[in-house]
Amino acid sequence: MSEPLKIGLVAEGPTDYEVIQAALKAVLPDPFIMTSIQPEATRPQLGSGWCGVLKWCHTAQQRHTGSLDTDPTLSGFDLLIIHVDVDVSSFRYDDCGESALKAQDNNWETLPCSQPCPPILDTVDALLNVIKSWLGPVTPGDRTLFCLPAQSSGTWLAAAVLSSNDSRLTNAECNPRVEKKLEQLPKKQRIRKNKRSYRVNAPKITENWEQVKRVCSQAADFEQAIGKAVDP
Repeated sequence: MSEPLKIGLVAEGPTDYEVIQAALKAVLPDPFIMTSIQPEATRPQLGSGWCGVLKWCHTAQQRHTGSLDTDPTLSGFDLLIIHVDVDVSSFRYDDCGESALKAQDNNWETLPCSQPCPPILDTVDALLNVIKSWLGPVTPGDRTLFCLPAQSSGTWLAAAVLSSNDSRLTNAECNPRVEKKLEQLPKKQRIRKNKRSYRVNAPKITENWEQVKRVCSQAADFEQAIGKAVDP
């Protein structure tokens, strides 16, 4: 019996972990083990959210040069997933205490970088360039992939639990308020933004993955990226 695939996850927070794990269960035919690298309890100084991902990427270049695939601190993983919600494209560096001057000194691409939507792809491409700039000279390898849900991972959950013709899913990838609407559902259906609530409801993503992909093009792109990384 082959060893389970070992996946390292750099993400904004614990609810994103639940969503991405559920998506992987729909995509990967075999068992896997996913470990949260960021946020990580033993490194609280990096914080969480997109700011924590930024700081993790920035520290990557301080310990290593070249491809992330050859970073010795990541050698135990078969895959590395870097997650950032696409709504970060509308934020500013000073939202997490990083000045525009610091961004300039480190050659980070400009935020905000959001583009007219639809289509969402223009904004995704712009944000991907921003994230890669956080890594500096460190480059993503063949075993590194990006997960960029639009506008957030909560949109994938909404696409899984709401009916396909629900008006709240209209143009969902361009609407940053879709995730918030889960907290406004009737009491018995309500999904609050916390790890417990997302863990309870995340299996719907696995179960209804085809619907999630129909609503969210970024989910389909994530599946394609996983396929290329696992079976190049």
